[in-house]
Amino acid sequence: MTCGKEPTVEAGQKPEKNAVIGPPWVTPRRGTSVHEAVLRFIPAGKAIYLLPIVLFLFSLFFGRYMMDPVETLRILVVGSANALLDGASSLLSTLSGHQVLLPSFEQTWSASEETVVFRIRLPRVIAAMLVGGGLALAGASFQGLFRNPLVSPDILGVAAGAGFGAALGILLSGNPWVIQVSAFIFGIVAVAVTYGISRIYKNTSTLVLVLAGIIVGSLFSALLSLAKYVADPYDTLPAIVFWLMGSLSAVTNADIIAVAPPILLGGLCLFLIRWRINLLSVGEEEAQALGLDTRRMTVAIIVASTVVTASAVCISGIVGWVGLVVPHIGRMLVGPDFRRLIPASALLGASFLLVVDDIARTLTATEIPLGILTALIGAPFFAYLLTQKKVGWT
Repeated sequence: MTCGKEPTVEAGQKPEKNAVIGPPWVTPRRGTSVHEAVLRFIPAGKAIYLLPIVLFLFSLFFGRYMMDPVETLRILVVGSANALLDGASSLLSTLSGHQVLLPSFEQTWSASEETVVFRIRLPRVIAAMLVGGGLALAGASFQGLFRNPLVSPDILGVAAGAGFGAALGILLSGNPWVIQVSAFIFGIVAVAVTYGISRIYKNTSTLVLVLAGIIVGSLFSALLSLAKYVADPYDTLPAIVFWLMGSLSAVTNADIIAVAPPILLGGLCLFLIRWRINLLSVGEEEAQALGLDTRRMTVAIIVASTVVTASAVCISGIVGWVGLVVPHIGRMLVGPDFRRLIPASALLGASFLLVVDDIARTLTATEIPLGILTALIGAPFFAYLLTQKKVGWT
């Protein structure tokens, strides 16, 4: 195995083609599976990048209140331009000391249509893409770090900590901002406690880290049960239960502004170090032999993934299966190389949760929690993966 240079070829040997460093559970594939046959006709590389854009536009006009697609696109483009011109007019008026009015485009739609697009659907669509992409990105990174395809973003207790933080915020205040901040803080605290417990042992194996995550997750799950036990059964307890099932119905533009920077910064960090996850996925000793500081890289992946997961969970609640199943779909489409798998997982995760959210808000008269739908979709799909002999880890 070589890193940073072309492999040498001995006399009488055939050179290896397209050699990549992949996870140990990935084995060479022989024969043709269903998804391989489909990929012969569908260019998955291009479809992955186009799918979020198509679903983004579709979700803006799709819903109980159906809108014309052309009119929706006009509202999005022209309305955004008018908002920018209004902002520029206000800024110039402040700087110049007198009123400055810039020309704006004619508005041909009603105020209700503009409200639906900009204040209801657009924040929700962006939130679904941020949450889904962030969870899938964190799941793929953790699967490479722990060299285990069954790992999800909540392996270190971030979901349990965020759930307790949200329940505590609902008990003490009920204010949405308090709930979100409390969920984010306790999600970070849970992972920090997990890492602190693992550092007590001189052994730096990831197994110790996983065991510490199970301990901390169980502790915060018990605290969450205690919070539900003391909650008012007629008012507070239903709010806690509904938050835990996951929903994006209450997302606002302010929520997007608050959580988008940490999710994007954490995702950018994982994207920049994605090729190093290839080295970690083959084993700690092998990665150290190739010159990688495994301890520092482990901390960087944990911190970035935790920030992304905690930021996503604090506005959406507990949404399971996205970080577990979507990386497998990405691995089936683009292969095990994390240089391609990391961006593919983020795009597929954003598309997946966007579709699930569209179903949640339109399938029935009352909105279905996201956690229920992701489990109903993710569990059968994962069962299908387990029945296959060529899914990437056997």
